[in-house]
Amino acid sequence: MKPNEIHLNDWLRILVGEVPGSFYIELIIRTTVFYFLLMISLRLMGKRMSSQLSRNDLAAMVSLAAAIGVPLQSPDRGILPAVIIAIVVVFTARWIAARSFKNQKFEKFSQGNISMLIKDSVMDLETMKAARLSREHLIAQLRSKSIKHLGSVKRFYIEASGSFTLIEDEEPKPGLSILPTWDNQFYDRFKKSEEVKVCQSCGLSQKIPFNLKSKCPNCGQTCWVEAVE
Repeated sequence: MKPNEIHLNDWLRILVGEVPGSFYIELIIRTTVFYFLLMISLRLMGKRMSSQLSRNDLAAMVSLAAAIGVPLQSPDRGILPAVIIAIVVVFTARWIAARSFKNQKFEKFSQGNISMLIKDSVMDLETMKAARLSREHLIAQLRSKSIKHLGSVKRFYIEASGSFTLIEDEEPKPGLSILPTWDNQFYDRFKKSEEVKVCQSCGLSQKIPFNLKSKCPNCGQTCWVEAVE
């Protein structure tokens, strides 16, 4: 459209556009066709598409959405190109899934790999950096799983799909509190350990007495705080 043809009070153009009324009947047909095309494509790509998406599944989903979006709304675009793209996407996704099943190295390359974020109550800051996961995000995930301090965490993983898995310690020990610093009323309810200090950065514990100005052997920071039980 030319600039002089655009008017803010042209509600018919804004709501209906410049297509004939018959296109809206065609639009219903297109929407129905693409809906079933998506359902069939997702069904052929397997049950994983109905759960947590992997990077392969996400790429397939975005490709399908891009293929369907334009011909769904453009009367000058046919349906057949979108169908061909959907067939290619489904074939590629199924081939990657089959190859991943047979080749573990290819699976790690295409799907990603599991990473351990916390081991024995201590955060692995290098792994978190590689996973582009901030400390606050990790702590928020722990709080969502009803964890109050790191001493009760045996292992904490980030899966290849991006979901988190927690394994609690069968014998919890004093650890770094992960409660918000401003929630003093709740924090004061916990018993403070008289024998252990923890690194505020990574959660590494050290028995008292030791030099509180010494660097943490795990992360190199020098901020030691009380451990809670």
